[in-house]
Amino acid sequence: MSKDPEIEYYLTPGPLTDLGAWEDHTAGLPGDVPSLAKVVQGLILHIFWASRYKQTLTAKREDEVNIRSAAKKLELIFEKDPAPLTHARALPDKLVGNCRDFTVLFTSILRLKGIPARSRCGFGTYFEKGKFVDHWVTEWGNADKECWTLVDSQIDEFQKNQLKLDFDPLNVPRNKFVVAGQAWRMCRNHEQDPRKFGILKYHGMEFILGNVQRDLLALNKIELLPWDQWGLLGKSVSSLKAKEIGLLDKISMFTITPDTSINLLRAIYDSNTVFHPPAVFLQ
Repeated sequence: MSKDPEIEYYLTPGPLTDLGAWEDHTAGLPGDVPSLAKVVQGLILHIFWASRYKQTLTAKREDEVNIRSAAKKLELIFEKDPAPLTHARALPDKLVGNCRDFTVLFTSILRLKGIPARSRCGFGTYFEKGKFVDHWVTEWGNADKECWTLVDSQIDEFQKNQLKLDFDPLNVPRNKFVVAGQAWRMCRNHEQDPRKFGILKYHGMEFILGNVQRDLLALNKIELLPWDQWGLLGKSVSSLKAKEIGLLDKISMFTITPDTSINLLRAIYDSNTVFHPPAVFLQ
């Protein structure tokens, strides 16, 4: 994959993927994608999978999912256990997070290792049969194949077996992970039922709208928490103005093919302050 300006953009961190003083602690990490995914799996315990790993979480540990930046995640990881990052933490010492946390830390480390990477927000089809479950994964610039490859760094061997996956989480097929823009278009075109998209009790077009907004920001290297509320969130789709619907349609189209649209997506973000998050979300 050539090092054009768009690729170079994803080699540098955003506000939440800048490891700052913790960057030095990544020097001894391996340089290949599979090994780095395994490193991240050794540091984080998914909050919804904890019981399957026979872990009972305290309220304090559950609150760790609210840590926004990769730097602050590493700070707590080292506070729990000062061993090198290549040392897989014991389950009680792992940082508690969710799919977004795996993705943000993995994306951060890939960029430091000279591998272009970006976080994607959308829906996984491999968690509940017939449903599109809210999910985050990482895309990395695969130079050998001249393409972007999807990696689900959350899925370790245990989860892969539990879910009975028929694909490699290091190379997620595009039909297994639906980016938010594609979900928006599918439901707008009446190809899918929006009630199938979401998580827990939260579903529908409003949920999809939120992920479209989050994916737009992720492509601009701003990876917000899944429950952050700003911009068009909180509004019903039926109450949106025609201009706002048109803008979401445009964003959705461009996020499906970001390889050819990243400059447009960056321009949309820059010129539409409605999508700009509060500064407190970037800390």
